[in-house]
Amino acid sequence: MNETVSGTGAWPDLAGRIENGVHLLPVRIYYEDTDFSGAVYHANYLRYCERGRSDFLRLIGVHHAELFDHPESRQRLGFVVTAMNTRFHAPARIDDVIEVHTRFVSLGGARFDLVQEVFREAQLLFSADLKAALIDGEGRPRRLPDDMRARFQAHLNESP
Repeated sequence: MNETVSGTGAWPDLAGRIENGVHLLPVRIYYEDTDFSGAVYHANYLRYCERGRSDFLRLIGVHHAELFDHPESRQRLGFVVTAMNTRFHAPARIDDVIEVHTRFVSLGGARFDLVQEVFREAQLLFSADLKAALIDGEGRPRRLPDDMRARFQAHLNESP
């Protein structure tokens, strides 16, 4: 899917790409991403991972905007992170180009598990194991609709 900006043209890589079941999203580190030491502020890694998850979903045809009125379930749906275990391995610094790797590792009824890793070239900087779930507008877990489950299943990747 190509992204457009004000009708000025296509941006085919804006949402990253999928290789061997792993979503890859490049992110440049700007001054605003860093703390007083020049390293990326720790909470920003969570933002980068959120972008990675959102763009992975976008590339496999699961769009957040469509979840507000999902055609198969006929109800308002959304994703929530229910648990996350993180580890900081090394800092990213201003002007670095990092890459967020996202992969699905398991599926349940309403939940799915992902592993996310942030690299600068071959160096691991940050890693997160997380559990997420699909919920309805009232906050109750909802079984993944068949179309969504099939898209997730097609990208299930238990090994890096």
